[in-house]
Amino acid sequence: MSLFNSLFGSSEEKKESVSKVNWIPLQLMGQLDELTALSNEKPVFIFKHSTRCSISRFALKQFENEFDLHDVMDAYFLDLITYRETSNEIATRFGVQHQSPQLILIKEGKAIYDASHSDIEASVLKEYV
Repeated sequence: MSLFNSLFGSSEEKKESVSKVNWIPLQLMGQLDELTALSNEKPVFIFKHSTRCSISRFALKQFENEFDLHDVMDAYFLDLITYRETSNEIATRFGVQHQSPQLILIKEGKAIYDASHSDIEASVLKEYV
């Protein structure tokens, strides 16, 4: 391995980061009814992510590194660029202004907490369990 590669890494050595979050892809409008019903049994949250935004990518990675409530709540992931209509419905249904990135916690069918950008912190979710 060359000195350059040992200092900066090579493109062949890309490390695949594995998420600690068991994301449920949110792709169908009907899933909103399912997650709303599920929120009567346990809290669920939606992470709205823009695949075109570096701030969103940073917030997502930071959230994934901090998250540790796997058995307590379900985690839904929305690619809001691909599923913009679903993103708009989330804003309407739960009365939360659209942001990106955005974390929305739903309990008993209602949005009880939301945060966006640098305010997204996984540790805050513990307060709502």
